Amino acid sequence: MVGERRINGHLLARLVGPEADGRPYYLALGRAVSGLVLDGRVPTFTRLPAERDLAAALGVSRNTVTAAYTWLRENGFLDSRQGAGSWTVLPEGGSAPGVLMPRTDRIDLGVAAPSAVDGIQQAARLAVDQLAVHVGGIGYNVRGLPELRHAIARRYVERGLPTAPEQIFVTSGAMHAVALLMDILTEPGDSLLVESPTYPHALDAARRLEARVRTVGVTPSGWDMDHVLDAFRRIRPAAAYLIPDFQNPTGVLMDDRERAAVAAEARRAGSALIVDEGVAELAIDSGDLPAPLAAHDTDGRVFTVGSAAKSFWGGLRIGWVRTTPPMVERLTTARQRLDLSSSLLDQLTVTHLLADTLRIRAERSRQLRRNRDALVAALREKLPDWEFSSPSGGLVLWAGLPGAAASALAESASRHGVYVAPGPLFGADGTLERRVRLSYAHAPEVLVEGVDRLARAWTHTPSRPGRVHHGLLG
Repeated sequence: MVGERRINGHLLARLVGPEADGRPYYLALGRAVSGLVLDGRVPTFTRLPAERDLAAALGVSRNTVTAAYTWLRENGFLDSRQGAGSWTVLPEGGSAPGVLMPRTDRIDLGVAAPSAVDGIQQAARLAVDQLAVHVGGIGYNVRGLPELRHAIARRYVERGLPTAPEQIFVTSGAMHAVALLMDILTEPGDSLLVESPTYPHALDAARRLEARVRTVGVTPSGWDMDHVLDAFRRIRPAAAYLIPDFQNPTGVLMDDRERAAVAAEARRAGSALIVDEGVAELAIDSGDLPAPLAAHDTDGRVFTVGSAAKSFWGGLRIGWVRTTPPMVERLTTARQRLDLSSSLLDQLTVTHLLADTLRIRAERSRQLRRNRDALVAALREKLPDWEFSSPSGGLVLWAGLPGAAASALAESASRHGVYVAPGPLFGADGTLERRVRLSYAHAPEVLVEGVDRLARAWTHTPSRPGRVHHGLLG
């Protein structure tokens, strides 16, 4: 929402400093800010500093900043309201005439978003062919398209978890599902237990709902189960948000015994469990996977969130919740306050892709194994003093630095043409300065080049914490 984010003049000046290269300076400045917005380094709906504040920080005249802001407005990157200031937006269609697009040679190791799987275009064509069956109706399916709900339920059955279509609620992505569940399961002031580190956008959702965020640690070796179970006993949270499958960002996998213990302790504490399975299908190494955490549920308190984004493609904005039929009705009511249905074409496309899940899983596994191994080898060669474990699945690697310099490294890396996600983004209290998350969603040759740039950036990084900048992560 407008006004929720702000950036001060000194921070914006530091971000645009390396980018604003050229004459006239107002144009270079405007293009630099638009590049930051397009890169996600300055999120949309961020209130920019007053013209005089930015001018003072940059050491230029106010007229120069005024001209740059005017250029941003004319090109669709800035919206203003008298008395309310100016905030960043995106042009319609994502670009505008005269806009300098971000440099294409930048490598983003921060976003965990793989490319589309083979077969997605064929699935989309089949979805279009099916439109004739649906265009006679209103096009809304608040609970989700019946055939998609059947397909999702069938996939849970294949994973060993009996599930009926009536237990599935389709959403517009996994974060839509997580936010809806948090809204229903917590009230302002309620305790919400989360892992630390954890997925930043889930933390943001909890804060927007004014929940009291309480944390339990996850290390590169896994969960300290004594600590986790004790937290349920002491805090008795209204709900807990957990990522047991290739946890984001550590990549660790919770075993069957641990899942059973968490479900039992949550039951005793009266806590709901929001279980994020966004990457549960992305195993890389061979071996038996644990049963879904919901397999240990005896009273309907485990709410499982799934997504098409990581398995198939992020452009398919389809997620879901596996729960009880009564909870599906509560979700239906809650959804209609903001949204009526997910995209019909996306739902039809995902239905076709789910029918081909085994082939797609095998393809993804081969692709991610190549990528992960390339990243691991490059890190060991170029940054041998960094500590990390090779994840057995998922999309990310959680690396430990020799010093508390993650945010400073992120800034230095950006100047070297590579983006990383600093550890504090994944914590509730600004800690984790000794960690960075690296995505291996890119091809091996891109990852090798990215690590090479990262190694050069590391040599120019002061061993001290810097500022943390939010952006798109996944």
